[in-house]
Amino acid sequence: MNEIQCPKCNTVFQISETDYQQVVKQIRNQEFEKEIKLREEQYQKNETNAIKLLKASFEKKMIEELGKKDLEIHDLKESLEAKEEQTKYQLEMQYHSEISKKELEIQGLKGKLETVEERTKHQLEKQYHEQINLKALEIKELQTRIQVKEKETELVIKDTVMEKEINSLNHELKLRENQFLLEEKTLKENYEEKLKSKEEQIAYYKDFKARQSTKMIGESLEQHCSNEFNKLRPLFKNCYFEKDNDIRPGSKGDFIYRDFDEDGMEITSIMFEMKNEADETATKHKNEDFLKELDKDRRMKNCEYAVLVTLLEIDNEYYNYGIVDVSHKYEKMYIIRPQFFIPLITLIRGISVNSLKYKKELQISQNQNIDISHFEENMNSFKQAFGRNYRLASEKFQKAIDEIDKTITHLQKTKEALLSSENNLRLANNKVEELTIKKLTNHSETMAKMFENLKNQKVTNEPVKES
Repeated sequence: MNEIQCPKCNTVFQISETDYQQVVKQIRNQEFEKEIKLREEQYQKNETNAIKLLKASFEKKMIEELGKKDLEIHDLKESLEAKEEQTKYQLEMQYHSEISKKELEIQGLKGKLETVEERTKHQLEKQYHEQINLKALEIKELQTRIQVKEKETELVIKDTVMEKEINSLNHELKLRENQFLLEEKTLKENYEEKLKSKEEQIAYYKDFKARQSTKMIGESLEQHCSNEFNKLRPLFKNCYFEKDNDIRPGSKGDFIYRDFDEDGMEITSIMFEMKNEADETATKHKNEDFLKELDKDRRMKNCEYAVLVTLLEIDNEYYNYGIVDVSHKYEKMYIIRPQFFIPLITLIRGISVNSLKYKKELQISQNQNIDISHFEENMNSFKQAFGRNYRLASEKFQKAIDEIDKTITHLQKTKEALLSSENNLRLANNKVEELTIKKLTNHSETMAKMFENLKNQKVTNEPVKES
């Protein structure tokens, strides 16, 4: 029994052990729950405070990061504005320099034009004065002859023959004067027409050069060739003609032309390079400067022919004559002016179409040779594999024979051992069969007495036979 005192009335009373345990358990549970509740509240408060602190620190970091990003954006904007200003200034300077260059070119062309005009005018005036002087001398000579004739007629009686001669001379003089006037008029008209055509050509040239940059000068030739080909594209049904945009090998041409037959077999292929150059370019290029690179591009792109369409060396009659074959320097290469662009394509295509039959026969022969070579390769590989397998099988077979010989030797030894054991067993059996009591007790008196007693006892114990 347990005693419990009331805290209010100080009454002492006794309770059983079970009731006491229940009361203690109840009090303990209440205190435990109260403690748990307090711990939970404290944990929630701590967690709330920690979340607030993390949130505050995170917001602070975010504000700092945003401030840094704003500063970076501001710096980037300033740098971009500075670069824009610099680029704008450079472009303006380039524009002004280009304008000044073009003005200098125009002034130079004007000076050349004035020089040509003055030179032409001076030459025509010189020719005009020379012809006038010649005609004047002829007129003076005729007048002198007329005066002589007139004097002769005055001295001599007028004769009808003399009058006819004088009339013929006068008529001839008028004809010469008319012819001179006509030639003078023709020379003036020719001079004016030439001068006008030169002025128109120079004006067109000025306008053309003013509208074109260095890149456009090169592209204008490419565009011209592309337009010329596209005009006749319906005649080339199974062909490919596009710009070469593959720069993986390190360089590229301008256009690649490939033509195929109905079976998809390539008839021919051409690598085109277009070259043009402005007249005011300081360093003038030659056609031969581009042949090595063109041959390299042809080989890289696996084209059969290479063609340089050029406007360089415009005064060189060697290139102006027609299609120039430079195969003695580079294989299957030609140099042409733009007017021979389409004729050369049709010429090469016609030659290739005629040789297509031989190409097909050659390809069939090559395929047969490839099949034969493949057959030989397969045969050699089969021989090698068969020889290797035979060698391995032979080695395995020899190894098996060696193992069998070893096994036979081992069995032979086992047989000899068994035969030896059989002989020993036979000898032992013979010894057992020869064994007798007499031999056992031959040298032992005790054993002899014991066996004698047993023998006598056996005799006495036998039943007596009835007579």
